[in-house]
Amino acid sequence: MAESVTKVQAVTQAALRGFQDADEVLPPYHIEAHTSLTERPLRSLKFGESFAVLDAYGDIGVQPGPEGVYFQDTRYLSRLELTIEDQRPLMLSSVMQDDNGALSVDMTTPDIRLDAHDETTIPREVIAIERTKFLFRGACYDRIGLRSYDSRHRTLKIAVAFDADYRDLFEVRGTDRERRGKRAVQVASGTEVQFRYVGLDEIVRTTSLHFGPKPKSLEPGRAVFEVELPPGGRASLFIRVVFEAHKAFTSAPAAEQVGEDAAAKLSLAAGSSHAKPPKGLSEGTIFARAYRDTRRDQRALTAGITTIISSNDQFNEGACRATADLYMLASRTPEGIYPFAGIPWYSTVFGRDGIITAMMALWIDPNFARGVLGYLAATQAKAVDPAADAQPGKVLHETRRGEMAMLGEVPFRHYYGTIDGTPLFVMLAWEYYSVTGDRETIAKVWPALKLALAWMNTYGDRDGDGFVEYARDTDKGLENQGWKDSHDSIFHADGQLAKGPIALCEVQGYVYAAKNGMAKLAAMLGHDDLAETLTHEARTLREKFDAAFWNEEIGTYALALDGAKKQCAVRSSNAGHALFTGIALPERAARVAENLLSKDGFNGWGVRTIARGEARYNPMSYHNGSIWPHDNAMIAMGLARYDLKPEAARIFQGMFETSLYQDSKRLPELFCGFMRRRQRGPVSYPVACSPQAWAAAAPFAFLAACLGMELDHGRNRVRFRNPILPPFLDGISIYNLKLGASRLDLRLQRHQDDVTVSVLRRTGDAQVAMVK
Repeated sequence: MAESVTKVQAVTQAALRGFQDADEVLPPYHIEAHTSLTERPLRSLKFGESFAVLDAYGDIGVQPGPEGVYFQDTRYLSRLELTIEDQRPLMLSSVMQDDNGALSVDMTTPDIRLDAHDETTIPREVIAIERTKFLFRGACYDRIGLRSYDSRHRTLKIAVAFDADYRDLFEVRGTDRERRGKRAVQVASGTEVQFRYVGLDEIVRTTSLHFGPKPKSLEPGRAVFEVELPPGGRASLFIRVVFEAHKAFTSAPAAEQVGEDAAAKLSLAAGSSHAKPPKGLSEGTIFARAYRDTRRDQRALTAGITTIISSNDQFNEGACRATADLYMLASRTPEGIYPFAGIPWYSTVFGRDGIITAMMALWIDPNFARGVLGYLAATQAKAVDPAADAQPGKVLHETRRGEMAMLGEVPFRHYYGTIDGTPLFVMLAWEYYSVTGDRETIAKVWPALKLALAWMNTYGDRDGDGFVEYARDTDKGLENQGWKDSHDSIFHADGQLAKGPIALCEVQGYVYAAKNGMAKLAAMLGHDDLAETLTHEARTLREKFDAAFWNEEIGTYALALDGAKKQCAVRSSNAGHALFTGIALPERAARVAENLLSKDGFNGWGVRTIARGEARYNPMSYHNGSIWPHDNAMIAMGLARYDLKPEAARIFQGMFETSLYQDSKRLPELFCGFMRRRQRGPVSYPVACSPQAWAAAAPFAFLAACLGMELDHGRNRVRFRNPILPPFLDGISIYNLKLGASRLDLRLQRHQDDVTVSVLRRTGDAQVAMVK
């Protein structure tokens, strides 16, 4: 009740201050929520640029929502509903396989009345139905297996209803359009139906549904099978949905028509085209071969990664799911693997998300960091483009391939409206090198790193005051360009929205860490003068930052500075990123931590984005009082940097307990910031992505923070600095930890307040050290 009263008071105060009217207008690119993603369990599949959102039955579109099969930000299949004798089967179980490679659904027949006159029925639970669905290389595969446990011979009518609406993802999210392209559908043969959409962008998008065996009847939106099942009999039905995009009036895939501009770099390898199977193969054989190949592909992607096993089975389950999520979201690019941000709204390249995910997963698999560095270097802005918020040296925010992006109805085709992606890019380069010693990759991206540095010192610092600020270049761009990019996420203590250019607290920390890291890379490459200059600039920035951002009254660093250099004196999680980057002065660290972990900041599950009691605090908002696992993980890493390990462990404990209330122990993109109550779990956010890449990487960051784990290639040393383990972990085993050419298996064990480390296996000459 107290929480609700606080919220009402805050809203009332906000209205009196005169900013309520502005909040009543929905901002551009807002995700409309007519239904909550938490109302019913959804299942996600992904491969390459395609993903599927399914209900628990494996169906699509039975109820309104985001369900569908998507390719390049377009919904290629908007309905696929299975019925038996015009009834929906009864659900028994619905689970994602452990590696997220396929959805497995067990169902059975309900009580079926076949003839109303003689009351002929099929009793429930006599026919078992097993459904398997997966995505692979431009197609969605669906097998429906039936087995009879009946004593009588049965003839069943099984129908599949289907449709393809070709809605752009932004339409599915809630954006209205005045015009759309033209759609057509035809029955191509006795086993195939083809949908075709000619978009206003002159891209032809096609969906082909292939059925096997041949249906008894096939219409543009419905296939009907007649299945004979003797006692103990079995039967299988197969549906293969193939999705492709071609430039109008050509037969070449759209990805091959892009040309020599930057868009060519955005073409992703694998998953964008369907390899046609040899003629004469049955759909069953095609399914079996694709299923085999997708398992091989997944094994190849995860070969040689670092794995962990703990004393807590529930944590192990969550860690396995997090690993599976990371590699499901990983997409192959010409530069390496890149973790797409999240399903359903952000299944594409995001610069900031990819960088932070790679940072947190660096000790698990440095291939993420190498792929992210290569991809973002290849797509770095080379010219000024106000419509894309681009300037030379700036790192990509996101890319979209849908019709609305291609037409410029949304600005995100190749969009650079991120203030933090560029310094984070440089930060990642140093962290990657410090772990791997991969000089070749650093040399390859070195020109991009120098361009990024130049951008920070010129375009990034709009007024020459030494801080990096943002302001969008057109009214179509994002109003706020930090990770908290809601229109109302940067504000003053009285609730008034800040006017730009805005200098964010955490961004100055990213710039500080970037310059320190770049200095070390420059020294490694023999550029001593540059290294000295950057070290001096970082030191000066730290001093200026403390003077401009520290606020004694609120006891922490201010959220931001507005265009007049006035502090946004708001308690926020952003201050925790000042710990993460090391820009916070050592004498400030304890105060910042106390603020973050106070009852206003920490709700028992995690640290809120905005502290309770601030003018725009709302525990149900996207960025003004909610809780984000990745944000908490970065805060925990910051606390560990200043050797505040008990505080980091407290956050880790809260996040682990959060995972216990989630499907498959999976941390969501975010959840609501209501205060924790006894015998109740955390409150879900209605349109949160799940899985989300940086949420999936968060458990590994929490663990590394508490262990004080440092991988130092230069010293050829793995160091654990004053490690602790939270109460739910008695011990942790780490297998195949990589440092240069060395490989290590380690065991860390808690003994009351102490932690010991044992080397179980070592190849190479890397050293292991424990520092108290």
